[in-house]
Amino acid sequence: MKIFDKVICCPHCGHHQHINLDISCGDQDYYDDCRVCCNPIHFRTHIDDSRQKIEVYVDSDDEQYY
Repeated sequence: MKIFDKVICCPHCGHHQHINLDISCGDQDYYDDCRVCCNPIHFRTHIDDSRQKIEVYVDSDDEQYY
């Protein structure tokens, strides 16, 4: 099991918080609530094996696309 600890900023309230990323299951798309404001945070993780990087996308999932 591969677990990484990262610090993110909540897209709703701006509070910094530690998250644990378990990348043993490959790419993921999930929601977790902010520990301060309790709003849902949308997480997407992508493992780029060719560049040996883990990409983490954090958003509030309320952006409007036109």
